Amino acid sequence: MYGFVKLAAAVPSVRVADCYYNKEQILKQIQLADQEGAQVIGFPELCITGYTCADLFFQTTLLESAKKALGEIAKATRKMEMLIVLGLPLMIEDELYNCAAVLLKGKVLGVVPKSYIPNYNEFYEKRWFALGTDLGIGEMTLLGEKVPVGTDLLFECGELKVGVEICEDVWTPIPPSSLLTLAGANVIVNLSASNEIIAKRNYRRQLISQQSARTLCAYLYVSAGAEESTTDLVFSGHSLIAENGAIIKENEKLIDTDYVLVADIDLERLQKDRIKGKSYGDSRKLFMPEVRRIEGETLSYRGTFKGRIARKPFVPHAAETRDKRCEDIFSLQVAGLKKRLSHTGSKRAIIGISGGLDSTLALLVAVQVFDDLGWDRKGVVGVTMPGFGTTDRTYENALQLMRELGITMREIPIAAACKQHFSDIGHDENVHDITYENTQARERTKILMNIANQGGGMVVGTGDLSELALGWCTYNGDHMSMYAVNTSVPKTLVRSLVYTISKRQSEKVKDTLLDVLDTPVSPELLPVGKNGEMLQKTEDTVGPYELHDFFLYYLLRFGFSPSKIYFLAKTAFAVKEEEIDELYSHETILKWLKVFYRRFFSQQFKRSCLPDGPKIGSICLSPRGDWRMPSDACSSLWLSEIEELSE
Repeated sequence: MYGFVKLAAAVPSVRVADCYYNKEQILKQIQLADQEGAQVIGFPELCITGYTCADLFFQTTLLESAKKALGEIAKATRKMEMLIVLGLPLMIEDELYNCAAVLLKGKVLGVVPKSYIPNYNEFYEKRWFALGTDLGIGEMTLLGEKVPVGTDLLFECGELKVGVEICEDVWTPIPPSSLLTLAGANVIVNLSASNEIIAKRNYRRQLISQQSARTLCAYLYVSAGAEESTTDLVFSGHSLIAENGAIIKENEKLIDTDYVLVADIDLERLQKDRIKGKSYGDSRKLFMPEVRRIEGETLSYRGTFKGRIARKPFVPHAAETRDKRCEDIFSLQVAGLKKRLSHTGSKRAIIGISGGLDSTLALLVAVQVFDDLGWDRKGVVGVTMPGFGTTDRTYENALQLMRELGITMREIPIAAACKQHFSDIGHDENVHDITYENTQARERTKILMNIANQGGGMVVGTGDLSELALGWCTYNGDHMSMYAVNTSVPKTLVRSLVYTISKRQSEKVKDTLLDVLDTPVSPELLPVGKNGEMLQKTEDTVGPYELHDFFLYYLLRFGFSPSKIYFLAKTAFAVKEEEIDELYSHETILKWLKVFYRRFFSQQFKRSCLPDGPKIGSICLSPRGDWRMPSDACSSLWLSEIEELSE
């Protein structure tokens, strides 16, 4: 399943000190998780006895009942393909330890004692439990079998490698999970009994998110439920499943119990981040711990895929988050151009204004730069260059934007110059081929460059990341500029940026920006229709940018194979969402996936000589940092895989 693993956090109903009742509730939760296809399940700390037993932990009856309940759970789950992590107290070498028992198919694979024992404020655990780090043996007898015991255990089931820590362990300066992940653990299970107080839930969420990000792992945190509440303490049953900093799943109620959370996490995604992030490997060399690797059989993926795959991975789904992200990105673009202009001493920014999305965003950036520097907006020179395919709609929008924003306006039609050029090179102007189109793009770039030379200005590039990925730009045409503000902004994000920035504009500018957003994407290089309508639409030729941006994200960010990207795309575009009506058949996705890979490989030479531009996210195609690819690399392996998917 392309590296996906299904994790479950289970908070059962509990009766403090009633091991048999708790056993039945645990088995009920295991059964539910098994029906969902969970491969790893974690339960709260000391879940077999209950966390709040206090001095009852000294009672032989309780301790023996806990072991017996563990044995019955093991027996009842011997036919399940599931790694089960349970909490219980265990006597080892005449001391009592707060432990996690790890079960697989009816056997205890190992026992992990709690490393750090809290003994402050409301916690008195040292009254009952010894430090797991002080344990002097590596093996114990449990349920009649010799079982590995210690804080150094790593449970390996194929590519799945699970480390275990308990509650307080993750609150320490150097949690056991930090060392276990350096040893290769890609999933950490934390059995916890964290009582609830005001603001602790948010702190706990940040703690788990940060630990999963710092260790590049999936982190399953499961805490004791509301039925543990007694005397002075209230427990909430707060559970989280995080993956490299992102909270994938979390229970919704503040006070909760008797539930199972199931989520899919991506081991390959984590692996790719570890490969790319060289600091992870460097840390392993310095701090690689000695661990004992406990082998279990590979667990097969079962059940329905639970992952939520965003259709627009570059664009946050929530409107509030999206606006904040767009404001931040816009600020980065502004800062980049501001530095270039101030460094070169140039107070003129030259931009080709087409009335399309990309040039509109570049114009908004330039205007903001001049405002921030206290320069007259007239230093921004907008040049509209109508050609054979320019429609009245884009032409009027270009003029309206320049007029309302108060910049210097210039209009230089290019038709006559292009016809002269056709005559010079012997090209029939009635043949609307690539020469016909690119002549116009290069003529526009020549005009912009020469206007910049006239006034000591700089040409601000407008092309975006998606166009660069597809090579949908004219070499030495719109491909070239003196500083490219949109170079790492994908097309789907350009649209959101323009919409967000429109909210701070005057009503007239905002209305024009909204019409630009509503205009189909087109280079407008082919003649218009009889009634002046736009006939050339980019997405009809190269495919939907929504799909291409999706492909691009998973290709560059994680290096996924075409088959995995295809699976993710099928999942993402399987159902309608509130803001997106367009769905794509599997055949359509495959068609454009093939186009994407073919164009991505063949057009690298254009990316090898990109102008400077600000990096704004994790995906960038600059050859000076983020993407170094041979211009003549062969795409046959990737295209062959896509062909196999078509069969």
